[in-house]
Amino acid sequence: MINNTLLPYTTSTDSVDHELRPSNTGQRSLKELETTLKASPSLPFALYSQKIWLVFAAAVFLVSVPVFIEAPLVRSLPGVSLAMTGFLVWLSFHLMSRPSTYLWGDLLLGFSWSWLAGSIYWGWLRWEPLWHLPVESIGLPFACWCLARNWGKIGNWFYLGSLLGTVLTDMYFYVVDLIPYWRQIMEVEPSQVSPILQAAVTQVQTPWGVASAIILAVVLLLAGVIPLSQKQRHWYAFGGAVLSTILVDSLFLIAALAA
Repeated sequence: MINNTLLPYTTSTDSVDHELRPSNTGQRSLKELETTLKASPSLPFALYSQKIWLVFAAAVFLVSVPVFIEAPLVRSLPGVSLAMTGFLVWLSFHLMSRPSTYLWGDLLLGFSWSWLAGSIYWGWLRWEPLWHLPVESIGLPFACWCLARNWGKIGNWFYLGSLLGTVLTDMYFYVVDLIPYWRQIMEVEPSQVSPILQAAVTQVQTPWGVASAIILAVVLLLAGVIPLSQKQRHWYAFGGAVLSTILVDSLFLIAALAA
């Protein structure tokens, strides 16, 4: 009778012990998994890191595009360049409709604002430097509106980075008094540009011009590098756009020196 009485308690104890054992094993397995993850790089993070650098490279490329593609197109066919804005916007929304390409559509939408501004200014208003910044800022209200709603962060931050680079470069033109040369270059034939560029280079090579150029480069460098520490794709788009301004400005300087 005693055995029959104790048997249910023994069975119950064994059952509880049996249920506890898998739990302890699960805890040990979880700890082993955490140790393994800490000891080896995380594959998803590696892929994410690779993608944000692709965003950075794409931002640099898109800032350089107007120099090599849009500039010659807008001089001869400004209407075509302007119409291409519609195509870029359509393509960006098409890419954003798919999860796999949403990122690139977002970036392209921000670039379309820069393309639109470049088409308008360099196509019809390039003779007046005072109109440059107002036209380049044409997408600013839209970008601020989107960012306030946390939408399109990559493309809109790219646009803001590109706009910041433009603002700082134009400020340099005003500070060093290069605006008169800008107007002259826009009014003469291409064959007559060389003497004007040489005079502009002489202005840049003054102590004030060199000091201002160093300050411009440092500000652009800081504004482009500091956001990269955030390790987020929209900041890499912003940083790439700002840093590529240094590249574009350097290309213009080299062209002026070679003139």
